[in-house]
Amino acid sequence: MGRGRNKKGRNISGIVLLDKPLGITSNRALQIVKRLFNAAKAGHTGSLDPLATGLLPLCLGEATKVSGFLLDADKSYIATIKLGVKTSSADAEGEAIETRPVENYSKKQIKAAIEHFIGDIEQIPPMHSALKVDGQPLYKLAHQGQVIERKARSVHIFDIEILRYEADEIDIAVDCSKGTYIRTLAEDIGEKLGCGAHLSALRRTASGPFYLEDSITLEELNNLAEHAREQGFADLDSVLIPAEDALHDWESINLSSDAAHYICQGQAVLVPKSPTSGLVRLFSDEKGFLGIGEILDDGRVTPRRLFLIENNG
Repeated sequence: MGRGRNKKGRNISGIVLLDKPLGITSNRALQIVKRLFNAAKAGHTGSLDPLATGLLPLCLGEATKVSGFLLDADKSYIATIKLGVKTSSADAEGEAIETRPVENYSKKQIKAAIEHFIGDIEQIPPMHSALKVDGQPLYKLAHQGQVIERKARSVHIFDIEILRYEADEIDIAVDCSKGTYIRTLAEDIGEKLGCGAHLSALRRTASGPFYLEDSITLEELNNLAEHAREQGFADLDSVLIPAEDALHDWESINLSSDAAHYICQGQAVLVPKSPTSGLVRLFSDEKGFLGIGEILDDGRVTPRRLFLIENNG
């Protein structure tokens, strides 16, 4: 048996932009993709609920080292808000706990309610969330019938656009910071209108530098994987995006062969015309993308997270 097909899987590196389907968890999607690629290592970049669909970047191999940066990235969503009904989970998976009449709201009224939530806002995380308290995910406590006090968290809503509104439903496009709970936003908008609401559908359209239109479905991946069993992994691997693309907006530094050598030994180096502060992408002509560096106070560049990029296969 070849080295690339052993029980541990292939030492493959890259990012899969998955269009997650409805009804499965992000972890389940991750395990399916990991199996299709026969990857030795994989991780996701912040989960989508089973109710949600859309862009879910999945990192394979060395690319898992950038997953935390994608987790911290801004996100964009299209959400459907169902007015008049509050649920136990603030989304369509929960039980209805309160019903109120829905007025014939004008677009001006809806826009006024929504604009209240643009900018820096405070959100109380829902009980049905993966946020941990004393090591326990809130959703597990919620399933046990427990409700505990949660501290409000600051998030930023860059923009909310009304896409459609009719009767008791509103479709909105939301651009927001990490940590924003769209179900909480939907519920709060319902309270602002006075009728209550819950999130009935959610689709993520962007995460950091990545966009839904560049994603691939599980069905398409399955088809490529079937072909890979007969013809090899080249076509399947062609959908992988380089790990450095997750850091697209960062400054980059191209190192000489000597500087790259010292960086790979864990040593800081002085590189002319480098940025003056912050994290940077490190490249060399010989080895390509090396990893993540940081500018020290004295102007030198020090390695922070180096990548052991191997040829995919």
